[in-house]
Amino acid sequence: MKSVLALAAMLAAMTVVAAEPPFKGDAAKAQGIVNQICAACHAIDGNSQIAINPKLAGQIPEYLYKQLMNFKAAAGKKAERDNPVMAGMVANLSPEDMRNLAAYFAGQTAKPGAAQSKDLVALGQRIYRGGIASEGVAACASCHGPNGAGMPAQYPRLSGQHAEYIGAQLKAFRSGARANDSNESMRGVAGRLSDREIDAVADYIAGLR
Repeated sequence: MKSVLALAAMLAAMTVVAAEPPFKGDAAKAQGIVNQICAACHAIDGNSQIAINPKLAGQIPEYLYKQLMNFKAAAGKKAERDNPVMAGMVANLSPEDMRNLAAYFAGQTAKPGAAQSKDLVALGQRIYRGGIASEGVAACASCHGPNGAGMPAQYPRLSGQHAEYIGAQLKAFRSGARANDSNESMRGVAGRLSDREIDAVADYIAGLR
């Protein structure tokens, strides 16, 4: 039954994707902002060398744009994604700037990562590909794809992302510190994972390609 529901969710998402207009952004116009603001943490080409800062290269542009918008408070409303550092980075960016940045980093070539623990990666692979049926945890692959490429406009690319960053985000979803996921989907998944399971999934994703 769970596999049927997962398939239905994927088909629904694909229908939404088909209706989405092409993402528009001017990568060339983002270069100055990348040089002045983004490069120190995420590198010029989006392949961050700092494990707590995500790799942005090759990420789905709609996802990048949404996250940038979520970091910014507007009209007296609290930012959907609470991060003091990123709040400062996006404070003076317009929606157009954010679209251009999303297009820029989406157009960069992502460099592969590597898993570190043979024991953890085996567990991570089982969870990523098959979920945990006894806990009601769906397979990560059902939304993010078997190779971690994600699904445009719906689910982000995970392939090769820093394990430390993935682990931190899963734990933030689990605690509710991060709550900008649609329909609480990631909070529902992460809330059923132990620290070891999170570390295992994060390590597996780091080497996924």
